[in-house]
Amino acid sequence: MLTNLEQQPADALLALIKLHNADPRADKIDLGVGVYRTGQGDTPVFGAIKAAEQKLVTLQDSKAYLGPEGDMAFVEALMPYVFGKDAPKLGGRIDGMQTPGGTGSLRLALAMAQRAGAKRIIVGKPSWPNHAQICKDLGLEITEFNHATSEGRADMDAVRSAIKGAQAGDVILLHGCCHNPTGIDYAQGEWDEIAGLLADSPALPLIDLAYQGLGHGIEADAYGVRRVLVAVPEAIVCYSCDKNFGLYRDRVGALYVMMAQPDQLPAVMSNGHALARANWSQPPDHGGAAVRLILEDKALTVQWLDELDQMRERIRQVRAKLSGAGVAGNADLSPLGHQNGLFSIVPLSKDQVLEMRERHGVYMAGSGRINVAGLTMANIEKFIDAVADVTA
Repeated sequence: MLTNLEQQPADALLALIKLHNADPRADKIDLGVGVYRTGQGDTPVFGAIKAAEQKLVTLQDSKAYLGPEGDMAFVEALMPYVFGKDAPKLGGRIDGMQTPGGTGSLRLALAMAQRAGAKRIIVGKPSWPNHAQICKDLGLEITEFNHATSEGRADMDAVRSAIKGAQAGDVILLHGCCHNPTGIDYAQGEWDEIAGLLADSPALPLIDLAYQGLGHGIEADAYGVRRVLVAVPEAIVCYSCDKNFGLYRDRVGALYVMMAQPDQLPAVMSNGHALARANWSQPPDHGGAAVRLILEDKALTVQWLDELDQMRERIRQVRAKLSGAGVAGNADLSPLGHQNGLFSIVPLSKDQVLEMRERHGVYMAGSGRINVAGLTMANIEKFIDAVADVTA
């Protein structure tokens, strides 16, 4: 039977990793892998996480199952950061559950929406490739709108049209901050308008918040989520701790659902629990428990936020350096300065991306997407010169 399966194409990013690893050049640059890196090129474990893990070793007294909802103390500890300290549960209208990373949260959210009757997912283009892969695997139709203008700003005309054209049974998927792959976010005034449009739309908002704290800070990066949730009767928020706590391999995420009335939540969450049970049964505990311990301890919370600030500042420094280069060859790098988070798209053709790799040892996605944190003050000039060379 298994011989009926056809060979699937290799994941482009994983293939790029192998090519980079096989390259013998000492000055090669990896801008493909989507993880934070320090100025020395390392992906560190947060000091706050290490301290929390030490506490966990001492305090944890069982490895017994937690259930499909996971560690609810972790889920609730995150809520003030996502939804605001003054209204952490929006009048009891929000509930959540732990998931295996942000990807698990998205998979669960889309499966839940599908079970509720969703047929079509409206998403900006380009978007994180796994959004489309999950939708395809579930058999959900995808409708795309243009996310960004050629000037490197959000295409508000396109998002207005997409929301106004939405019908009952549609889900509109929006990036909460630090858009992947463009780094182009909605400004606060644009979020205000989007929230107003969604208030009059039959579409279900699904907000993917995977990089909170890496754009302009914890509070600023939550503006869009909070603004939308005040305006609409129901919504889903998918959250990842993989980036802002550095817990990539531990797969730490959460799913939150808001309903018009608190008494509507139990039925919705029972479907989330059932879907989780059928997929992964229950999420891994270790990383979520470490996050919970950080958020329960004021000193560890301060340490975590300080480490997050340092990450964000380094990303900002790299973006400022790229933006300050202006036009390199025929590629305008200046828009990267007002974009956010780990990712941006450099205006290169696929052939030019290939030249970057073959002639200069710079590894990046074929779309021109780069992981900004892969650049350091030691290699950024090489990158700028390489862009100038292949676009001249």
